[in-house]
Amino acid sequence: MGFMNKPFVVMFNYGGGLRGLIPAYVMNEIEKKTGLRMAEMVDIFAGPSTGSILNAALNIRDPDKPDKPKYRARHLIRFYMREGANIFPYDRFRQFRGFVRDFNNRTMKIGQLNKLMRHGHYDMGQLHGSLRQLFGDTKISQSLSSLIIPFYDIAGGTINTVIEKNESYSSPVHTRNNLAYPAGKAVWMKHIHPHASALPPPPPQSVSMFDAVMASCSAPTYFPCHHFYTRDPMSGQVHENHAIDGSIFDNPCITYHGAIRRHVPQGHDLHMVCLGTGVVNKPITKDEWDQFGAIGVVDPANDYPLINIFFQASESALIDSFSEDLGDRLFVLNESLHGNSMTDARYPSTSIDNATPENLARMKRFAYMMMENRAAEFDDLCHLLASNRDRRHKEKRSFFKDLQSGLQALGIGGHNPDEPLH
Repeated sequence: MGFMNKPFVVMFNYGGGLRGLIPAYVMNEIEKKTGLRMAEMVDIFAGPSTGSILNAALNIRDPDKPDKPKYRARHLIRFYMREGANIFPYDRFRQFRGFVRDFNNRTMKIGQLNKLMRHGHYDMGQLHGSLRQLFGDTKISQSLSSLIIPFYDIAGGTINTVIEKNESYSSPVHTRNNLAYPAGKAVWMKHIHPHASALPPPPPQSVSMFDAVMASCSAPTYFPCHHFYTRDPMSGQVHENHAIDGSIFDNPCITYHGAIRRHVPQGHDLHMVCLGTGVVNKPITKDEWDQFGAIGVVDPANDYPLINIFFQASESALIDSFSEDLGDRLFVLNESLHGNSMTDARYPSTSIDNATPENLARMKRFAYMMMENRAAEFDDLCHLLASNRDRRHKEKRSFFKDLQSGLQALGIGGHNPDEPLH
């Protein structure tokens, strides 16, 4: 992992529901090896769905030591172990209810049946309570490191091109050249620290970590849409959001091209660390595909083949250019969940909602198996992250000293460089 310029590290954590336990174990091992916290070593945290839970939680400030994170990765392991079965309680009829509800919508249109089947969703209140307890009232703007949380707004709305020109931190993917998508849009909620960006960032939107993460975790077929409001600091406008899972569009390639590159400071080499939750896709032959039929391609009994393809397609299209741009500055730790045998005890379920003790244990074994398979590279990664912490600390101090000097030249009191760097 050699580099000519100073490193600039982005951590991307994939989505995957309860399989977020896998990168939690990886980051716990990184913290143990380095003796440091993830928020001390990473410049920007990005990633959708369960990845946003990990990223946001690791950047909550300790109320007693505001320059330090409240949680270590091991606390997130406990969170998944403790809350998994509450968020995803075992229900052997959930998928059946979802199927009957879809059949009812297509044919009978019986309102009472539709209510009875509860839309096939899990109780959003359980996820709501677990995340509220984890995040409290913390705002994105209070994150220790820079933070990017994606979601997809299914209601869309009017595109404000002035906001895009000012680098709004809730801007749609496409706004230039009169390209507007009122039926829906991809959104990145951002808090980019000024000392860690090539651009002078405006204030982030006034939004809580709770709302942003809830939005990014509202996985279709599992949870209903998350509805919340944000106020744009540039225009003062209040935006109404109808949000579903950020995994709908987000992956490391898209985040790199659409949300990361513009913020890499000059004289720095971007290093991107991608921690996976296991690859769920598997090859499908023509005969297998044809046997699925119109409903079978979205049937949970077949592992949602069409949905998995939709999630993976854009990443596969961009992976070559993404890899070429970063070269040996890209570290991806992810492996197939299918392995050589479906009964192999090292491989957890491909489902995002399997909270059985056996599957939780398999996720731990899978995480350590991945690290063992890439032991030398994993050690290099830990070294990179530890050295990046030292670089970040020096640049923060330099930034605030320059800021203090500028304020004093204007006759305004400045930040004391010996105080905690927030």
